[in-house]
Amino acid sequence: MNSEVFESDPSLSPNKRAVLAYVEGFRTGDHDAILALLTDDVTWEMPGDFSITGKEAFDEEIENDAFTGTPTLTVIRMVEEGDIVVLLGTVEARFTDGGVLNGIFSDHFHFRDGKMCRIESYQVDNR
Repeated sequence: MNSEVFESDPSLSPNKRAVLAYVEGFRTGDHDAILALLTDDVTWEMPGDFSITGKEAFDEEIENDAFTGTPTLTVIRMVEEGDIVVLLGTVEARFTDGGVLNGIFSDHFHFRDGKMCRIESYQVDNR
């Protein structure tokens, strides 16, 4: 299921709409669209892999040298409770060395004042 299916749902909360805009920003490589959704002090953590703080560091991680092009992302499900939206999805991305990341992920988006202030990413690569 792609985010377009969710976008046509008028009952989506502002936070879920922001998560879908975030996903679309990664699909299209639109750094400005992604960064506009974040607080200045945003933290992004992938336990066991990296932890970064701030928009500048976030922007650098978007442009990760290990990958080429933009990823194919599919939204499976979103769940919201309070100021947290959890997204379950799949990802396919090309490594610069020719390999392919084919995985499933769960991103946990924490919101403050309508912007993402913390993102926790959990991913399993099915290579």
